[in-house]
Amino acid sequence: MRSLAEALATAGYTVDLPLLPGHGTALPDMVGTRWNDWSQAAERAYRALADRCDQVMVVGLSMGGTLTCWLAEHHPEIAGIVLINPLVDPPAEADRDAIRGLLADGTETVEGIGSDIAKEGSVEASYAGTPLAAALSLFDGVDGVASDLARIRCPALLLNSRVDHVVAPASGDLLERSVSGPVERVFLERSFHVATLDWDAPLIEERVVAFAGGLLGPQGTAPGAP
Repeated sequence: MRSLAEALATAGYTVDLPLLPGHGTALPDMVGTRWNDWSQAAERAYRALADRCDQVMVVGLSMGGTLTCWLAEHHPEIAGIVLINPLVDPPAEADRDAIRGLLADGTETVEGIGSDIAKEGSVEASYAGTPLAAALSLFDGVDGVASDLARIRCPALLLNSRVDHVVAPASGDLLERSVSGPVERVFLERSFHVATLDWDAPLIEERVVAFAGGLLGPQGTAPGAP
């Protein structure tokens, strides 16, 4: 997400790029984290930014998109949201049962899902494994987010890859028909799941900065309030 954050900062906006619990260190740190850890970290980051700024736009990729929707459901004052290949369609119960079976057999992690990227040479800084109990907790969080999508009334920019091997396009379809606010949907034709590191990254940055401009106006229009 760094390049996108830097594009917004270059455009003059105040940006916070939080590192979620269990992320950015080592896989064992992720194994014990759960939805409540991630959602409360997102809540703290939002409140810290809202204390500094008159208006806040929230941007999220994948599980970050799930958290973005969760924040918008709980904070109607959010000016707008940007969702990049978000997970909001609850996974099937059969998939969850399979994970429960692996956990019951003592399997804590499976092969990781990082670097679903079409662009050669572009690599995501992801873990080699996926912690199964944490994944189940995420799915529980998705259940709650999906049931409350109608509470989202702010404008949303939805950026979906046509081909995504991690999150099915059904999540974008569900979001588009369920939220109460206006949705602008842009399909990414050249990228897979981690689109912010893929061929469409420049397009994403351009569209997100333009969306921010439409919501928040040029940075500095309100004196002393970025």
